Amino acid sequence: MGVEQMGRKQAIQANVPLAEMLRYSIDLKSMTSARGNFTMEFSHYEVAPDDVAQKVIAASKTEEEE
Repeated sequence: MGVEQMGRKQAIQANVPLAEMLRYSIDLKSMTSARGNFTMEFSHYEVAPDDVAQKVIAASKTEEEE
């Protein structure tokens, strides 16, 4: 959504699926030598793409069988 320059730092605002954020803190620390930080805020719900929905449904059925 945008990048804001804050002196020598940059603030990046973006809408990202929650599933994409699961490893973000690890990746951010790696990319910034542990100097980067982030915050998350819920924005909205959206219909999942068919391929993602099928993976979730399959995982749910596997859990029910166990």
